[in-house]
Amino acid sequence: YWFSKHFLSPSPLTLTVSTATKLAVFMARRRDGHISLKLSLCTSTTGTWTTSSSPDFVLCHSPSETAGAEAAPSSLSAAMTPRLIMKKPRAAVGNRSGRRKQASSQEGKEKCAFGSSQAKPSAPSGLARQQKALLQASVSPYHLFRDVAEVTAFQESLLGWYDRKKRDLPWRRLVEGEVDLDRRAYAVWVSEVMLQQTQVATVINYYTRWMQKWPTLQDLASASLEEVNQLWAGLGYYSRGRGLEVVEELGGHMPRTAETLQQFLPGVGRYTAGAIASIAFGQAAGVVDGNVIRVLCRVRAIGADPGSTLVSQHLWSLAQQLVDPARPGDFNQAAMELGAIVCTPQRPLCSHCPVQSLCRARQKVEREQLSASQSLPGSCDVEECAPNSGQCPLCAPPTEPWDQTLGVTNFPRKASRKPPREECSAICVLEQPKALGGARILLVQRPNSGLLAGLWEFPSVSVNAEASGQHQREALLQELQSWVGPLPDMRLQHLGQVVHTFSHIKMTYQVYGQVLEEHTPVTIVPPGARWLTREDFHTAAVSTAMKKVFRMYEGQQPGTCKGSRRSQVATLSKRKKPSPGQQVLESFFRPHVPTDAPSLNTAAQ
Repeated sequence: YWFSKHFLSPSPLTLTVSTATKLAVFMARRRDGHISLKLSLCTSTTGTWTTSSSPDFVLCHSPSETAGAEAAPSSLSAAMTPRLIMKKPRAAVGNRSGRRKQASSQEGKEKCAFGSSQAKPSAPSGLARQQKALLQASVSPYHLFRDVAEVTAFQESLLGWYDRKKRDLPWRRLVEGEVDLDRRAYAVWVSEVMLQQTQVATVINYYTRWMQKWPTLQDLASASLEEVNQLWAGLGYYSRGRGLEVVEELGGHMPRTAETLQQFLPGVGRYTAGAIASIAFGQAAGVVDGNVIRVLCRVRAIGADPGSTLVSQHLWSLAQQLVDPARPGDFNQAAMELGAIVCTPQRPLCSHCPVQSLCRARQKVEREQLSASQSLPGSCDVEECAPNSGQCPLCAPPTEPWDQTLGVTNFPRKASRKPPREECSAICVLEQPKALGGARILLVQRPNSGLLAGLWEFPSVSVNAEASGQHQREALLQELQSWVGPLPDMRLQHLGQVVHTFSHIKMTYQVYGQVLEEHTPVTIVPPGARWLTREDFHTAAVSTAMKKVFRMYEGQQPGTCKGSRRSQVATLSKRKKPSPGQQVLESFFRPHVPTDAPSLNTAAQ
């Protein structure tokens, strides 16, 4: 899509070194019969091509002949082989050596192309190597795996348990039965993004509806942002749902390695990229999420803050060391599964753990219990951490000694969380009971960036938590009039307050309501506003906070206590008998748990 929009031109197109290299890598792996690009590399030393500001590459489009198409290049260097020379006007000879070095450097950076599922991470920078060396030098062997035999034992024990005990989840069934790599990767991507939001039991319903509606990348590319927000509503972190929708430039194809997934997919970080690459493409890429952090911290008795840079680097190093190259996707899922249903935050099931014999935290608990039963003071043990010098950077600080009552849940260390900032907003549910086609309520759209970007809400204004009710009403009335015009002789009725906590904000909504009983129905509103029926509201792209606000309004029904029983009955009657089209829509978005889904009441995610 991106190429067809910008590059279908009959004349050659000049690009910079960086851009042309990236495009060459991208197109080399997706010659799908729509567009065929040929890359030209200037190797002339005569000066025919050269000026100091000219790009080194020229891309030209030509219709692809699928039947006789050549095999896609297998590497970046193959993709960059000169295929077509487009001569430029003669120009002054520039410094070619510097530009050759630039191209060579760029080729090295982009070596991890879309197509190679076994691509290796780029070499760490000098600073990263120094930090890694310093970490390894200062860490006691107590926090490491001693040898290959211990790593192999961990892999075999964990994978054997996973094969017997893994949960039957829709994304796993879909991936196991899908042979198309792009569809496999897409299915994993959607599940991983959703699982970052909430528990498995909740995600099952959202995932099932999502994949029914948009089973492929191509289907999702045709969806509107409104549709994505609508189906995502209730999961939170709406920017992640929008990130899934920004896929047009992928052309229906997923990058094939963790490195390129992280580079080309919006909002995809190291964990998600590793999960997709290992599960969908079999790349031996380790992953570290909350469950894996808990497992690794207990298995290797890491008591330092897992959020610190040094500890995080060590955890990623352990994850990469442990991942089974023969079954990387299964191994990563097994590690996350272990943390979700056995090695849980509270009351872990250590007796059911397949790697308990390798768990340092479990061994420490047993030693402490033995020491207590024999009335002996704790003594130094060969299995205890013995750093070369000073305080071990992976052990708990002296200020946080071992708590016998906690057992293995001493690990990992609980990170201190910054409390969410508190904000206050005055919000109003404005309803027209006599509107054409039935009662309607006013919704306005939030800006395209920031909190809850692009979602719909009731008109609101930010207010000081100490502001008087009169001040809140005046500010809110002014906001309402900016959407629907003059509203004389109106006193908004305060219904109560709704408190909703987002990831970093604790929002208190002072809820007001008003029914326009005697006013002429408003039919025209500016862009960014809508009058919706109550039924439409429940299927609109609104946040959970707005649903809380509307529940309060429905319970209070301001302005309808006298003389409006008929409108209430009419509304209820309409809700009982929706139109056939509305019935289909409601049945589609109504939560549904598959009959073969396992019970997840006790599962942690």
